[in-house]
Amino acid sequence: MSVKKTMQVSLAFVGLMVGAGFATGQEVIQYFISFGAWGLAGAIVAGVLMITAGAVIINIGSYFMADEHRQVFSSVSSPWISHFLDYAVSLTLFAMGIVMLAGAGSTLEQQFGLPAWIGSAIMVAIVMVTGLLDVNKVTNIISAVTPTIFVAVIVAFVYTLFQLPVDLGAAHELAVQADSPVSPWWLSAINYTSMALMLGVSMSLVIGGNTLDPRDAGRGGLIGGVVYTVLLTMNAFALLVNYPSVGEADVPMLRLFETMHPVAAMAMVFVTFVMIYNTCISMFYALGRRMTVNHRSRYVPIFLVTCLVGYAISLVGFGTLMSVVYPVIGYVGLVLMVVMFVWWFRNREKISTEAGRRIRIRALLTKRGDDSQDFSEYNENQLRDATEGSPADNDTLTGAIDALIKRDQDAEKDSSSS
Repeated sequence: MSVKKTMQVSLAFVGLMVGAGFATGQEVIQYFISFGAWGLAGAIVAGVLMITAGAVIINIGSYFMADEHRQVFSSVSSPWISHFLDYAVSLTLFAMGIVMLAGAGSTLEQQFGLPAWIGSAIMVAIVMVTGLLDVNKVTNIISAVTPTIFVAVIVAFVYTLFQLPVDLGAAHELAVQADSPVSPWWLSAINYTSMALMLGVSMSLVIGGNTLDPRDAGRGGLIGGVVYTVLLTMNAFALLVNYPSVGEADVPMLRLFETMHPVAAMAMVFVTFVMIYNTCISMFYALGRRMTVNHRSRYVPIFLVTCLVGYAISLVGFGTLMSVVYPVIGYVGLVLMVVMFVWWFRNREKISTEAGRRIRIRALLTKRGDDSQDFSEYNENQLRDATEGSPADNDTLTGAIDALIKRDQDAEKDSSSS
């Protein structure tokens, strides 16, 4: 087990699932706090689903060494369901990318009074630059910035605890007057989770596909789901208790930090913007990869044009886009969740077998590259049979293992020299 890789996967997954709406507080208000105290129960239900989904989806991505989502969908479902999910996820990536660009505009508008189009323009420029990097660098960026939201949620939760006791009954009565796109509370929780999975599934599969050991991938998704559940519950509690003062804001979490201190508000602007970036780059990057799956040389122009089109549509506004787009995506996401869970349950033994197969392939490739060892014809046949038995592309699989062996050897040399 690679602890480093597992933690990298878990942080990347949390970053994808948290998203800008989590950081702004808008998703949490609409899907949970609008049901008052029952919203806290909904947050727990959503968390349990996310823990399971994180382990399953990233595990599947590693099993197929996915480069984009279509490859996986065609392997786990019938052709017509595969096509439906492919188009649905592609549209979701685009729609959510647009919502995130609008959210960037709303964040800077609320804090600094800038026109929303300026904030959205700044965000799309950053996304366009970083979207030209490879998947490893994008994954590392997502993992690196994710801890900022951890700190923000913990600070908000601790601050809220120090404000107790408060009239929770009054907060509940006020919160239930807010509009909710889905009801009752338990269906809202399920819809929220499936919506989040729809927006994160494509990049999650790619992150899983970039993780050689399916066990590391599954553990990363599992740990990420647990962390997500804790953060979601803490965030929901903080927003419920403080609802009377933050409920009407476009960016409730930012308003909450404004009540603490001006410096805290400035810090939260940074955190919110970073989390919006997290989701935005994930959406447009994964969409660009999908649209150019058969023509990788066209990725750059298609990615850049897609970002610009998304920016133009984002000028409609953050709140309007969120209330319309999210529920529809959530219901479609239910189909995705069922398909992935059913396939994983039926094929979990194959995934376990594949993990062992990759260990054997790594041992054989290590032996082949060691001049001091005899790599026989029997070993060559073993290697061929193992790679051909894998569901992953042979060249991709052996290339990834060779790269891992080289990194390990280089690290061992550096350790010896020091």
